[in-house]
Parts: sequence; structure tokens; C-alpha cells
Amino acid sequence: MRFDSARRVGAAVRAAAAGLALFGLATPLSAETWPSKPITILVPSAAGGPTDTVARLIAESMTKTLGQTVIVENQGGAGGTIGMARIARTPADGYTLAIWHIAHATAPALYDGLKYNPVTDFDHIGRITDVPMTIVSKAGLPPSSIGALIDWMKANKDSASFGHAGVGSAAHLCALLFMSELKLQLAQVAYRGTGPAMNDLVGGQIDLLCDQTTNTTNHIKEGRIKGYAVTTKTRVSSLPELPTLDESAMKGFEVSAWHAMWAPRGLPKEATDKLVPALQAALQDPKVIERFASLGTVPVPLAQATPEALRSQLAAEVAKWDTVIKAAGVKGN
Repeated sequence: MRFDSARRVGAAVRAAAAGLALFGLATPLSAETWPSKPITILVPSAAGGPTDTVARLIAESMTKTLGQTVIVENQGGAGGTIGMARIARTPADGYTLAIWHIAHATAPALYDGLKYNPVTDFDHIGRITDVPMTIVSKAGLPPSSIGALIDWMKANKDSASFGHAGVGSAAHLCALLFMSELKLQLAQVAYRGTGPAMNDLVGGQIDLLCDQTTNTTNHIKEGRIKGYAVTTKTRVSSLPELPTLDESAMKGFEVSAWHAMWAPRGLPKEATDKLVPALQAALQDPKVIERFASLGTVPVPLAQATPEALRSQLAAEVAKWDTVIKAAGVKGN
């Protein structure tokens, strides 16, 4: 009897040990189920702007690939630094991401005491698109060409206004470079994102804006605003009638708003291994390609939509804009 009891105890111990082993094996397997709940993409600017448009297209496509809802949340302010600081503090579980643009590279030069390092405090997922920009005005402005607009700006330098999406935004940088080339300083009106800036341009409250084709193309085509030129070296297919500044008025002028995806530093490998291919799949999604084309842009080549390529590009952009912004003596609020 004692032998049978000992045998039963031994069997129970072995069964318990096997159960613990299985439980231990279950931990890494459960990690492989990522994502198991909705994912949020934070856009650190107001809703309705060009980055918001890009993010919503990418989110829709990634929803299909990942099998979980990907939603977009907006949090504007301080040139995107409020939202990106939030991302830097967020747990690195793969459920909170960010899509932002060139302003991520300008933040260190613009903001003293920035609470994060754009290069080292984030995981880099990949670049998305390089968006051309356009010089546009309210619909009622008299000039009908970029040359005539420049003459008008010079004649009205004391009363004309140039809106932008906040200090350090792509719209702000474009405006700074444009006015610098003309050796003009117009009154600048800062907004919390290009959505509000565009609303005021359409409403006639400001005169000029340099904004991304993702935000201006439809407004130009429908006559709500007036387009004068694009800021890339080649014309854009969605607005073929607009000359480039390089060909028409300012030889060598070029600026674009590149967009990319980041996450809090320290993502689980399981999340990274799914996020990068999901982003790349979105860049090959026919709906995304078609919609981007209608807005005057295209997805980047897949070789640029990788963590390594984005990290390298961002580091170079931080160095480039540090020189430009310090020379201009501009600081964020």
C-alpha cells in the first residue's frame, strides 16, 4: 500500500512538473499572438492635415494585414513635440505608434530642453512617402502666375500674411526658405496643424500657405484656393499645370515633406517582425498607391521603408536642419 501511495505521489509530481513546463512554454507562444487588440497610430498634429490623410490610408491597409483595427488619434501642439514626447513615454508593447514627418528632424534645433532624442528614443519602423509641397493662396488673390505672385508679395510685404502649421512644421520650413530666397519677411500666422491653416486660407483670413500636395490638390482642383508652383524639381502628376519653383522662379529650390512611422523604443521582436512587413504591404496596396497619386505623391521604394534606412535618413536630416534653423535664428514656442 505504501508503495502504491508513493507511486501515486510520484505520478502527481511528474504531472505537476509537466504542467509547469507547458505553462512556461505558453509564455513565448502567447507573445507570438501579437496583435491581440486594436493598435493606435498617433498623429502629432490636428485632424484634417496632410499627415492625418497619410496616416488614415496606412491605418486602413494595415488593419487588413494585421487582422486588428488600426485607429488614428490626433494630438497637436508645439510642432508635434507634445505628441512625440507622449510616444517616447508610452510602453513599448507595439500598440501605440506614430506617423510624423520632417518636423521630427527639426525639433532638436527648434526646442531647447526637448524631452526626447528623435533618433535614439524611438524604434524606427520605416519611411512612407516624400510629399511635394505647393505655394498656394486664397482664391481671391489677384496674381495669376508665380512670377506675378512674387511681385505682389514684394509690393504688399507690409500687409501680406503667410500661414503655416506651427513652428518647425514642413509648412513653416517651406515658408522660411521661400521668403529667404526672396529676401522678404511677411507676417507669419502659426496654427496647430495645416488643417486649421487651410481652413483659414479657404476662408480668406490669410493670404498664403506652403502646404503639402496631400492637403492642397483637391482644394486647388475645386477652385477653393489658387495654386502657383510646386517645390520639387519635377512637376507632380496630380497638378501638371503648376510649374516647379526651380524651373520658373527660384533655380535650385527644393523641399518636400517626408513621412515615416515610429514606435516607443524597445518594441518586442514579435511586434517589429509584423509591423515592418505590414507597413511595406500598405505601400504596395493598390488603394494606397492610387490615393497617394491623386494627392501628388507616391510611396517610397521598399528599401527605404525599413528601420535601418529610416534611422540613417533621420540622423542625416537632424544634422541638415540644425544648420538651416540655427542660421535663421528660429526657435519654437
